Amino acid sequence: MLRNITNYTNSDIYRSKVHTLIPGGSHTYSKGDDQFPALSPAAIKYGDGAYVWDLDNNKFLDVCMGLGSVTLGHAYQPVLKKVLESISTGVNFQRPSFLEMEAAEKFLALVPNHDMIKFAKNGSTVTTAAVKLARAYTGKSLVAFPSDHPFYSFDDWFIGKSLCPRGVPEEIQNLSVTFKSYDLNSLQELFNRYPNQIACVITEPEKFEQIPADYLSEAIKLCHKNGALFIADEMVSGFKAGFPGTCEKYGVTPDMSTWGKGMANGFSLCALTGKKEIMNLGGIKNLGQEKVFLISSTHGGETHALSAGIATIEEFRAKNVIKHNHGNAVKIDTETANLISSHKLDDHIKSLKNNWLPVWTFSDEKKQISAGYRTLFLQEMIRRGILFQGFFTPTFSHTPEDINYFINAFEESIVVYKKALLSEGLEKYLVGEPCKPVFRKYI
Repeated sequence: MLRNITNYTNSDIYRSKVHTLIPGGSHTYSKGDDQFPALSPAAIKYGDGAYVWDLDNNKFLDVCMGLGSVTLGHAYQPVLKKVLESISTGVNFQRPSFLEMEAAEKFLALVPNHDMIKFAKNGSTVTTAAVKLARAYTGKSLVAFPSDHPFYSFDDWFIGKSLCPRGVPEEIQNLSVTFKSYDLNSLQELFNRYPNQIACVITEPEKFEQIPADYLSEAIKLCHKNGALFIADEMVSGFKAGFPGTCEKYGVTPDMSTWGKGMANGFSLCALTGKKEIMNLGGIKNLGQEKVFLISSTHGGETHALSAGIATIEEFRAKNVIKHNHGNAVKIDTETANLISSHKLDDHIKSLKNNWLPVWTFSDEKKQISAGYRTLFLQEMIRRGILFQGFFTPTFSHTPEDINYFINAFEESIVVYKKALLSEGLEKYLVGEPCKPVFRKYI
């Protein structure tokens, strides 16, 4: 029996107040009110395993899992045990905790041909640090990244090339250049247009769809041929596409990699790894060499986050978490694809197929991607007790029963979607406004 959630009384009170206190109503734009239907929880009280409860005590199967940062489950006990042990003996000291070296050794053991690591609290810190190192190492200024990837950093080098560049000087905007993702011809054209000017290419090594088998190895060769470094941003793919990420799966070695979501099961821990000759520019042992001020973070080595990272690695190793999560992803993708086909909606609901993060797009009567129809589908899934944002992040806590519940709710939501699409209209079913893109020119 599927749930039917309609009461958001306390959520509505929360929504009415929070925007007077916090710009955007949240500390992450992707969690904001404009990213969810009107009929949805405004905030979460607590989580356990694969479930969360909102301010009105509504229970939801969580398939977003902290924007993909939770890969084992909420309040996952083996991780919490290590975290609580660390908290009980202090979280921050005047000198480094001994855990900094232990965590460094354990993580680097997962990443072939990377010799050094820096920890931080958020992904933007480590991607920006990688860009700085690349500029210092190559002596060049331009940063290249795919124009069709959604996010790399809240810092100026990325935001200046987004749809929200306000506040970033034009001079800074011009230091970033873009190309089409997973397109070697587009990347080559960029190097031709800016000869001997590009310091690095930073890209997600694998997104939702399958990439050409030789793309990564050829892109790295192309970068090195043109005197640029290749940075693999494994923020999303790390601990999901593989263990620890995509590059190991394809057998390639980027000059640097950035990590975050998933590596500490939701705790605030990110990392930059790389080759010694590059990373060592941020060190203090090369006497007489000009110093690169890399990352200096009071909270970057907090003991509880490092313990969470160590415990997460141990769980992934001991329990073959990747195999479990990939198995669930394939089942979800296969079953929902069958449902879409059985309702003859293949032109309107599409799955971006992969084996680690099922993602769907939603289109209107003209087969155009539609914010309104996407919002309707989110609304119907949330009504049935699934906190859904158009993707499913499998975790070790998702059970076969959870997967079946999701699939059943998906089919019921398809029925409503189909009625709106083919006969009765979106306005009859959608409550409130469609969700809006995070990156947009105007509010």
